[in-house]
Amino acid sequence: MKIYTKKGDQGNTTLVSGTKVLKSSLRLETYGTIDELNSFLGLALTQIRKLKNISEVEPLLDAIQNQLFNLGSQLACDDKKMAEKLPQVTDAQIKDMEHSIDAMTVQLKPLKNFILPGGGELAGLLHVARTVCRRAERWAVRLNQEDPVDGIVIQYLNRLSDLLFVMARFANFKENISEPEWKK
Repeated sequence: MKIYTKKGDQGNTTLVSGTKVLKSSLRLETYGTIDELNSFLGLALTQIRKLKNISEVEPLLDAIQNQLFNLGSQLACDDKKMAEKLPQVTDAQIKDMEHSIDAMTVQLKPLKNFILPGGGELAGLLHVARTVCRRAERWAVRLNQEDPVDGIVIQYLNRLSDLLFVMARFANFKENISEPEWKK
């Protein structure tokens, strides 16, 4: 199978449903940003696999990468009936993220100041992923205004950005690296 089809050379692409759209469409911007987020999580996973003391988050990020692919396929389909047959993100997956946030947070010092993105390399990557996740969430909100999307999409992205924030803090904690604090 060839990777290139030349069908997109004029700036168009085809959604899962067969609808042709411009590559600059809001729908593509949304699921393209989710793809970018997934790539950053893949990069973060390469760092996690090098660090033995934070390996407990690896299965969680592996699962999230698959969930993001499911979320992207949902957004790549503008046919509601067809979208129902595609893999879905679920309330249970959001609850799993919340449990992970809670489990990591109890090990961390309470926040008394704003922190800056950074610390260790892994924390930095997770902060980048968090900001890309927030952008994906903003795109999903915009898309929802134009063409309603399942509410779980926005909820999932919101919770994931929270998880990535806590995970970045957790990475610094596990590596015994101080969190850079915002100095007014």
